[in-house]
Amino acid sequence: MCGIVGYIGEREAYPVILEGLKRLEYRGYDSAGIALYDGQDIKLSKTKGKVADLEKRVSSEIDASGTVGIGHTRWATHGVPNDVNSHPHYSNSGNLVIIHNGIIENYESLKQELIKRGYTFTSDTDTEVLINLIEDVKKNENVKLGKAVQIALNQVVGAYAIAVFDKNKPNEIVVAKLGSPLAIGIGDDEFFIASDATPFLEYTKKAIYLEDEEMAIVRRKKGVKIRKIKNDSLVAPYVQELQMNLEQIVKGGYEHFMLKEIHEQPNAIKDTYRGRLRAKEGIIKMSGIDDNIEKFLNTNRIIVIACGTSWHAGLVAEYIFEDLARIPVEVEYASEFRYRNPIITENDVVIAISQSGETADTLAAIKLAKSKGAFVFGVCNVVGSSIARETHAGAYTHAGPEIGVASTKAFTTQITVLTLIALKLAKEKGSISNSNFHLHLQELELIPGKVEQALKSDAHIKQVAETYKDAKNCLYLGRGFNFPVALEGALKLKEISYIHAEGYPAAEMKHGPIALIDEQMPVFVIATKKGHYEKVVSNIQEIKSRKGKIIGIVTEGDVDVKNLADHTIEVPETLEVLTPLLTTIPLQLLSYHIAVLLNKNVDQPRNLAKSVTVE
Repeated sequence: MCGIVGYIGEREAYPVILEGLKRLEYRGYDSAGIALYDGQDIKLSKTKGKVADLEKRVSSEIDASGTVGIGHTRWATHGVPNDVNSHPHYSNSGNLVIIHNGIIENYESLKQELIKRGYTFTSDTDTEVLINLIEDVKKNENVKLGKAVQIALNQVVGAYAIAVFDKNKPNEIVVAKLGSPLAIGIGDDEFFIASDATPFLEYTKKAIYLEDEEMAIVRRKKGVKIRKIKNDSLVAPYVQELQMNLEQIVKGGYEHFMLKEIHEQPNAIKDTYRGRLRAKEGIIKMSGIDDNIEKFLNTNRIIVIACGTSWHAGLVAEYIFEDLARIPVEVEYASEFRYRNPIITENDVVIAISQSGETADTLAAIKLAKSKGAFVFGVCNVVGSSIARETHAGAYTHAGPEIGVASTKAFTTQITVLTLIALKLAKEKGSISNSNFHLHLQELELIPGKVEQALKSDAHIKQVAETYKDAKNCLYLGRGFNFPVALEGALKLKEISYIHAEGYPAAEMKHGPIALIDEQMPVFVIATKKGHYEKVVSNIQEIKSRKGKIIGIVTEGDVDVKNLADHTIEVPETLEVLTPLLTTIPLQLLSYHIAVLLNKNVDQPRNLAKSVTVE
């Protein structure tokens, strides 16, 4: 989950690397560091804290000149966040330096062997072990850096994206990947290395995404040579043209990326169904489904695998698929699925959902499902990501870059894609009438405008947030399609405000959680006038009789809940199956405003990182 950046070329490396680290800070922000080569020696500066802290330290600690360098922003795994454990890490000789995203699982046994050979260690990290292993191989095998990296990596167990520099080979950087993302930007006689493409967007739109178990030697002016780590065979580079632009990754006048991304949802949803949904013609066109339609129509069941917010989107999909397409669905945490010896057959379809397309547990679950013969379909946001490459087929959401760690537009665009798939399968199976199918398409096409309308309640939602910002615990309740939205609302509050919150099906409240209700307990209830509305109203009455505080998410014009609730927030009316796309909006805004009022770091909440690329 760390972010890595590197540069080799003719321009000054420091500004490129520093700005790149700022753009990758969503991946980790416990500590940061940079190593620059000035033509004679490696200059290193690193610190606990954020990239801004590194910037201050560099200005007082080193001469930041040089046209080769590597940088790192860390999410701690081995070793607490401090100056010493920060990356980059030197080898014992000081000739080699490394940055690393991932985990070396057998680092302790490697470390003990290296200690026997006379190596010493100053940090608690697995990364310092790796750089000294590379140095040991280089010295004892009498090989160049690239070969030393290859031999060393064949001895490690774990995940990594690394960049290694040798001051005795100053015109090259060696990189390698297994389980963690790594992109190489191709400029004019210059090259960029990063965890994703955002650090080099203004310099080049050409990028190579390394595959697992590949390494590359990036040489100044001479280009990129890629090899397989296991067998040393050469790989022809595949250069992609990047689609994103610089404007997408700046705040655009908003105070935080999260707020910007909440407000981007009308366009993100529209971009996600653009070219796929033709409501007037009654057509859904999705090549990943069209080309594999028999797999979906003949499946015994669909298994959804995901983590976090994507798992909540999968739960919404379970309701949608079973209601519309009449296909049984199971939703699994990828982290549990991969370890519990699941029953998977060749007749199963597995849908893997991930914003980044790099989630380690989801990737491992995909590989397990494929090994059992299942057909695996990916839903992710990042073009060229590992999940996009590992699955048999898939569909991209078109949310654009999501920088805020707490996911917002990824959730609604994932639901949009999954709804399109469910509707398409329902039509193919004949489980939905033509008139109802057309109605759903028309309503889905109207959703961006209705999200825009829901966003207009922002000022009112901020007032509600003022009332409940000092709560210590909160409950979120929903039924049917909106039960997963209750889970997602609770997660958002936990993630960015650090207030304990739990989501429940509304009817489950009296099976335990009702014991928590008192005048200090805010209860956020999704109570749209669809589905089991009367049952939810009954649940609200149970809470009110115990003096709980009710905040209702209701359909425009609602009277019954408004008469019972302490506060209500209205959303436009739509079909029940589409309500999650609207009811999640006020819950996102509530979490955002509560966190801001509590002076929390909204975009970079403690202990979290955007893309969980380690177990």
